[in-house]
Amino acid sequence: MAVPKRRTSASKRDKRRSHDALVPPHVIACPQCGEATLRHRACPHCGTYRGRKVVETEGD
Repeated sequence: MAVPKRRTSASKRDKRRSHDALVPPHVIACPQCGEATLRHRACPHCGTYRGRKVVETEGD
C-alpha cells in the first residue's frame, strides 16, 4: 500500500483546496412578477422567460 513519504505542507494543502469553495446561486428578480428566480430559466411563479409565457402555472 502506498504511504506518503513526507507530510503535506499547509501551503500545498491549501492550494489544493482553493477550488473547493461553494458559490451561491445567481438569483435575480423576475422582470414580470418581481419574484426571485435563477438566471436563464423560466420563472416558476409566473411562467415567463424573456418576456414570453412559456410555462403554465397553477394560477393560470
